[in-house]
Amino acid sequence: MTGLYIILGVVVLLLVGAVTIYNRLVTNKNMVAEGWSGIDVQLKRRADLIPNLIEAVKGYMGHERGVLDQVTELRAKSLKAEGVGDKAKVEGALGAALGNLFAVAENYPDLKASANFIQLQQSLADIEDQIQLSRRYYNGAARNFNILIQSFPSNLVANTFHFTAVEYFEIEAAADREVPKVSFP
Repeated sequence: MTGLYIILGVVVLLLVGAVTIYNRLVTNKNMVAEGWSGIDVQLKRRADLIPNLIEAVKGYMGHERGVLDQVTELRAKSLKAEGVGDKAKVEGALGAALGNLFAVAENYPDLKASANFIQLQQSLADIEDQIQLSRRYYNGAARNFNILIQSFPSNLVANTFHFTAVEYFEIEAAADREVPKVSFP
């Protein structure tokens, strides 16, 4: 009879352990989803700001049409992109195109002095900061989730219930990873 209690106790402990691990997996999966939602909201805010930015610079930069068209095209691709990897790739290109837009805007003193342009530029900078914060949160949640999926014994439960690793939201362009060079005349 004692042997039966020992076996029953071991089975109960294994079940409690499996349920605990399953709940940790679900919690971490939801944290990843929450992180992605934060990124998605900020990317949508940036996408919504871009038409206003294009409209503000269009009058000043009539002959710089290629830069404006590129930003507009990448914005459209950004809204259609699905999945973390595709979204990160398009968003990296969009960020670079916006950088080009602001670089070209440096050649137009009237544009740089425009209150509307300055406000849009500041709003975009604020959104970029929020995207970075959201990306850090998401990547941290993704890291924790992936570690949990790959670690023993939680990998046994993860495989049983078909939990799969998630992608990181990373900057693809090597130039975007470089530290900007600042020089003073």
